Amino acid sequence: MIINHSLKKIMLAIVLAGAAAAPAIAQVSININLAPPPPQHEAVPALAPAQVWAPGYWAWTGERHVWVRGHAIQKRDGYRWAPDRWEQRGNGYYRQPGTWVRDANHVYVKDKKDKKEKYAKHNDKRHGNGHGNGHGKGHGKHD
Repeated sequence: MIINHSLKKIMLAIVLAGAAAAPAIAQVSININLAPPPPQHEAVPALAPAQVWAPGYWAWTGERHVWVRGHAIQKRDGYRWAPDRWEQRGNGYYRQPGTWVRDANHVYVKDKKDKKEKYAKHNDKRHGNGHGNGHGKGHGKHD
């Protein structure tokens, strides 16, 4: 009995150590036999230009579905938000958490301000102070 009890403690320690070593960002899929209700309609508020809307979804508490309200999230350039969803597989329903997905149709548009700043930095390196090289007209007297 003492050996069996000690063996249980060792096994428990190994399992707990393995759980602690698992990455914190691992996604967990929930499987239940009760279908979620239809999504609730939510009015999307006005968003800042750098934000996108993550729609609400039904979560499972272990006893019942509860609605988790949608919210604004920070936009990621070149990605789109794929919202939380439930998938039916056989007799069960699996919740897939929302995630960022690479947007194949995204076209990166360079900001004009970025281009001006890059030119100014380049000009500073080639010509000293970025105020021209002194060879143009209207830059004062030259002897």
